[in-house]
Amino acid sequence: MAEAQTEKAPAKAKAKAGEGSRGKREPKLETRAATAADLAIPEGYSPRMRKHYEEVVRPKLIAEFGYKNPLEVPRLEKIVLNMGVGEAVNDTKKVASAAADLALIAGQRPVVTRARKAISTFKVRENMPIGAKVTLRKTRMYEFLDRLVTIALPRIRDFRGLNPKSFDGRGNYALGVKEHLVFPEIDYDKAESVLGMDIIVCTTARTDAEARALLSAFNFPFRQ
Repeated sequence: MAEAQTEKAPAKAKAKAGEGSRGKREPKLETRAATAADLAIPEGYSPRMRKHYEEVVRPKLIAEFGYKNPLEVPRLEKIVLNMGVGEAVNDTKKVASAAADLALIAGQRPVVTRARKAISTFKVRENMPIGAKVTLRKTRMYEFLDRLVTIALPRIRDFRGLNPKSFDGRGNYALGVKEHLVFPEIDYDKAESVLGMDIIVCTTARTDAEARALLSAFNFPFRQ
């Protein structure tokens, strides 16, 4: 009896293996997570706007302001994108959709911002998700700047130019975009809603005049 049972066990195992080979049981697909090597920037790659800064913008600023030390020349430090979602009061899923769109625009995963305190007038609870933000530096910063100046801003309806008075006195510039659909990464048919966005360009300039000269050299279309 023991020998008969041992003979049946391999037979059952073969039968199960045969079911999988006949297609009744689909094999599991092996998936591989993206590694750091997959997401790494190719060696030797330099954004177009960064080359423009080194070859055109920096010599132009040195000639205009007479900097003696190359380290004194203003440069871009970071670009902060902030997207507020007022509809999140009624549906918190709107924040996840906005964060996904912001990730497409920036090429980097954003951070979900939450309310610091409850405001009963606006139906806002403490620690409630109300928006998303992302900070871009170095390569991603220059890539976003290129798309902003060459593609996004010209697609704004009735665009009259950027306000030259939106500097904060410390070399930083802020602008607002009413429709995030102007960015080419967003599909108009798949967008759930039209959202606004705040864009803050932070520079190392010490005065507004230096910051404006820096951004003008990057072809920012300031209003005359």
